[in-house]
Amino acid sequence: MDNNIHSLSDVKTDKIGENTFVWQFCVILEGAIIGSNCNINCNCFIENDVILGNNITIKSGVQIWDGISVEDNVFIGPNATFTNDLIPRSKVYPKEFKRTLIKRGASIGANATIVAGIEVGEFSFIGAGSVVTKSVPPYTVWYGNPARHKGFITEDAIILDLNLLDKETNIQYILDEYKPIRK
Repeated sequence: MDNNIHSLSDVKTDKIGENTFVWQFCVILEGAIIGSNCNINCNCFIENDVILGNNITIKSGVQIWDGISVEDNVFIGPNATFTNDLIPRSKVYPKEFKRTLIKRGASIGANATIVAGIEVGEFSFIGAGSVVTKSVPPYTVWYGNPARHKGFITEDAIILDLNLLDKETNIQYILDEYKPIRK
């Protein structure tokens, strides 16, 4: 790899931060803005009107379309899918694409689908294979089709049930605004 961009990738943007790696068979269009210390695995596509923050991991097979912004420290699992048009038709384009925001620290599991026009909250956790059709509050766990609120998660990745209980340790948490903290 030359300058952390694999020679078998087609990267048109020059707006890529330091220590970001782009692996083979990726296409990144001219208008994309990508932060520092990111890892974009092989077979990814990133369109023009996309902003990616710092310390982001994008696993293989992910496409990030116009209108999507991803804040710092986000994990996007393999083959996660984003949409940007609620009523897609071949060769018929909306006046503007829906905006989608993935907030800092969120994790999106493998094969999850994120429907256009929503916000995935800070440190939230989307389970593998989920279809997210509405905005997700911070520090919450969602999974299923359609995805439903199934629990909470701490910043250090402790999964809590809907009653804010860590079932592994029996430690009870409370919410401080949206953030779970130990009782």
